[in-house]
Parts: sequence; C-alpha cells; structure tokens
Amino acid sequence: MKTEYDHIVVGGGSAGCAVAARLAEQPGARVCVIEAGPSDADLRVKVPFGLVHLLGSDRRNWKRQTVPMAAAGERRVSVPRGRMLGGSGSINSMVWFRGTRADFDAWQVPGWDSDTVWAAFDAVEARMTPARLPHPHPLSEAFGAVFAANDPGAPPTPERQSAGVFHTNMRNGARWSAADGFLRPSGAEVLTGAEVDHVLFDGLRATGVALRDGRKILARGGVVLSAGSIESPMILMRSGIGPGADLRAAGIDVRLDAPGVGANLHDHPGFGLHFKGRGSGYGLTLAQLPAWAVAPLQWLALRSGRLSSNTVEAGAFYGLGDSDVPEIQTHFLPFLMGWQGRAIIWGAGYFADVCLCQPRSRGALRIGADRYAPLIDLNLFGDDRDLDMMVAAVARLRAVLDRADFGARRAPEAFPGRNITGDALRETIRTRAGTAYHPVGTVALGGPLGPTGAVKGVQNLWVADASVMPRITSANTNAPSMMIGWQIGGHVAAAATRKAA
Repeated sequence: MKTEYDHIVVGGGSAGCAVAARLAEQPGARVCVIEAGPSDADLRVKVPFGLVHLLGSDRRNWKRQTVPMAAAGERRVSVPRGRMLGGSGSINSMVWFRGTRADFDAWQVPGWDSDTVWAAFDAVEARMTPARLPHPHPLSEAFGAVFAANDPGAPPTPERQSAGVFHTNMRNGARWSAADGFLRPSGAEVLTGAEVDHVLFDGLRATGVALRDGRKILARGGVVLSAGSIESPMILMRSGIGPGADLRAAGIDVRLDAPGVGANLHDHPGFGLHFKGRGSGYGLTLAQLPAWAVAPLQWLALRSGRLSSNTVEAGAFYGLGDSDVPEIQTHFLPFLMGWQGRAIIWGAGYFADVCLCQPRSRGALRIGADRYAPLIDLNLFGDDRDLDMMVAAVARLRAVLDRADFGARRAPEAFPGRNITGDALRETIRTRAGTAYHPVGTVALGGPLGPTGAVKGVQNLWVADASVMPRITSANTNAPSMMIGWQIGGHVAAAATRKAA
C-alpha cells in the first residue's frame, strides 16, 4: 500500500466518506481513507434491526462515556460512536433529517447559509435516496397521524408541528450508509484497523499522519479530519493543537494554543417513556416467539418483517405553550425497551421520548493523562432551563400519546409512571435522562475553523464532521454530517485545484 497520497481523510464515517467522494472527483487524485475500526462487512450492519446488537459491540463502537456530570446527578452517560466504515452511520437508526433552514442561518458563517446548504443536501440525497420506512408497525402508523398534515404521506419536519413515519437511508430493506453511497463508488483507497495518533507537520504545514502503531502516511495536498466530534478534537490535541494548559499537563508540546478545540460540546438531551402491555408492540413474549423465529428468513428472502425495522420508526415535532416553532422532537419505537439497566426485557410494549431541539447547556471535551481516553463532559442540564423544558415536554408528550389512535394496542405507562409529575418527574429526568447520541460542536466553524473547514493558524489541515457545527441542528445529525463532508470536501478539492493551476 502506498505511503504517500494527494489527500488523507481520517475517519471513514458519514462525513469522511462524503469528503473522500469529493476529493476523488479530481482527475488522477490519490485519496486514502484511514479508519480506526474494521470494515462494515458484518450482517448486523446491513440488517436494520442489527443496531440493537452493534450498540453493545466492543469492536465496532468506541463505547465512550462522559465524566460524572454534576447537574445530572453526578452520573456518567454513554456516548456510543461507530468505529468501522460508515462510522456512527453504520450503527444508527438511519433517521434522515436536514434540520431547519433557521439552524444553518443561525450559524452566521459565510458559505453555510440555508440556500447554499440546501443545494448541498440535494446533491447528498441524490446518492443516499432517503425514503419512508417501508414496513412500519401499526403503532408507528398511528403515532404518525397524531397531527394533521397537508400530505399524510410526508415525513415529519422540524420546521413545523408535525408527525409521521420517518424517512431513512435504507435500500431494499437494508442499511445504505455513506460507505455505500459515497466511499465505495469513489475508488479511494481504504486502510482499516488503523488508529491515527497525531498529524505530522513541517513547520505549520500538515504533511500527513502518524498511526498509533508507528506507521507514517504522507499527504501532498493535505489532511482532513473526519473522525467525529469526539475523536477529531482528540487527534488535534495529540497533535499539539488545543487548549495550551491542558496539552502541557498531558505532556504534549503546544504547536498552536487553540482554546476552542474541545469546547462547545453539546447534544440533544433525551428522556423516554416506556409502555408495557400484552398485544401492544414488538417484544419478547410467548406469542411473538414464532414471529421472531422466522424473522431472519423473512428478511433474507423478502427484505421485510420485523428485522427490517430501524427500531426508531416514527416521531413528531412540536412546541410548548404558544410556540409555533418546534422545540421538542419525539422518537417513537414500537418495541418494549427495558428501563432497569437492560435494553431487552420480557414482555411487549413501545417507547416514546422527548429531546430538546435546541439545548442551551454546553460542555467540553478535554485530554487527560491518558491521551487516548477523552474526558467528555456534556454538562447535561448545566443550564437549568433545559431541565424545565424537559419536564414540560413530558407532559406535552403524554397528551400527544393520548390522542394517538392506538386502539387495542394501547399499553399503560410502565416507567416512570403516569403518577410521576412535578418535582418527582423533574428529579427522575435529572437522574435518568441521556442523549440522542448526537454530539457536536467541538471544533466549530467560526471558532477554531475558518468557513471552509480549514484549521486556523496552520496549513493543509481541515476538519469535516459534526464537530464543526457551531450549534446543533434541530433533529438527527447523520444527514447534516454527510452534507458537511460534501461541502468541506468540495472546498479542499477546490484548494488543490488552485494550487495545481
């Protein structure tokens, strides 16, 4: 395998695959994608329901955790991140949302206005072809009808109060990740099982990367970090770019004191209601055992059945009080999920959560004594207004669920229980809430990055993934991550063309 390329892309996830596709469009360009994890050649990746098992994988999931968070009951919260080709897009529920136009206009970064971004989404969606989940559970169809819509078949949108069955990036009942839509057609060379230690420099010019096993790979045109909101800032900090005091304390020479690296970390906080009852949703019951037994054959032969479910089948967006702008997103799963420490328990049921579209709390990621183990502090509920909104959102969700035409499939609320309200509900949320697994913001555009994604203060180094978001989008972040990769990849390619001219 060559040790020198025109471009190196670090991370074969949703954004990195899109970056590689843009760079490979240059005639004769040699592009290398370096992925810390293995390939995505695992049946659990293709089978939509396989994500239930992949989230517990040690080989294909970084399985990060936060530090104890003071405002969230001194708890550690899981931060699962994909560690294979396709990245988190190979272990997620494939829910597809652009966000809102206002999300991107609020960034106030040149070249990232909503009109420009919307054109980029069009290009991304031409490859990813998101479409309505083909075989939703009857409960999901019923939940998707709780709000009147101009087009009943349309997906919900964070632009207005709406509900519906989600659109996903699946094809023929199977996962269609960015590795499928962008990386494989690109012809880029791929190196898996290769964790990057740091970026190599000649003065202030990035020249390649050093792997954790000691190998060095060089890049004439530059390096693009697309390792995600946790790993990209960690690579920068191991390269001497980050908060100077933290780097010196970790024994790392400071190349560039950049306090914005690792700052601005945030995610969509989420809290779920669990419903359990016979004859309701999917679950482990004697009556459903035959259906589970034939489900693998049904998927293999017809690409249908319960294994074709992405689990997060439907949802809604709505405001609180008199707000016309959605402030809350709900994900609806027609599956019984455990709330006592295990995800899979005996019985049948369904699940619905509340997630804040625009949380106010901000945390930070730091490097510690172990330079490969990030200190992640999401600072959940660091701003008390987030907790206030979550409490109000649960009351609103309960009212929405009451309106859903579940018929005989309706089940009682098993956790936290309909009697848990007021201060008791507030404390339950504070001590039990997690996130939607959408960490963003740790190397933000307008902060450590210029508008093209280039790292300020050095040359030939870019970042392109969800870490560049100055503010989170108002829904699931996988589609925006691909758009970011597509846009910044185009900027990198244009820079290379200018140099060659």
